[in-house]
Amino acid sequence: MLKKLLTLLVATLLATAAWASVDVNTATEAELDGIKGIGPGLSGRILQERQNAPFKDWADVIARVGGVGNKSAVNLSREGLTVNGKKYSAAAAAKAEAKKNSKKHSSAPATDRKARGSADPEAAPPAATPAAAQVAPAPATSAGKN
Repeated sequence: MLKKLLTLLVATLLATAAWASVDVNTATEAELDGIKGIGPGLSGRILQERQNAPFKDWADVIARVGGVGNKSAVNLSREGLTVNGKKYSAAAAAKAEAKKNSKKHSSAPATDRKARGSADPEAAPPAATPAAAQVAPAPATSAGKN
């Protein structure tokens, strides 16, 4: 009898754990909204990005969905959100950070200050004007106020 009761308890706990998780690649808008921390705006951004391509991992979610960072990923995972059945982990955080840093460096134009130097005289900033030339003229006074 005790063995049956214990088996029933374990089965109930496993069913509850499976029911509580919501996968970002298969969830409906209502299921996403049911996760604490996801509102209509965030669920809309998730669904929009998912239409472009399914999410590969947590790092992909963090990189593609505005408003989701490492801290919010931890909280969303705690509330039951998964990516391909996996909860957020420290390894996912490191991968997301590396992906974020590579995007920063690849999107910035590769210019070198020395290369821009004085090779182009028209690119030089305009010469400073004398201080007297920068002073605004005094407002004209009316003749009737003497």
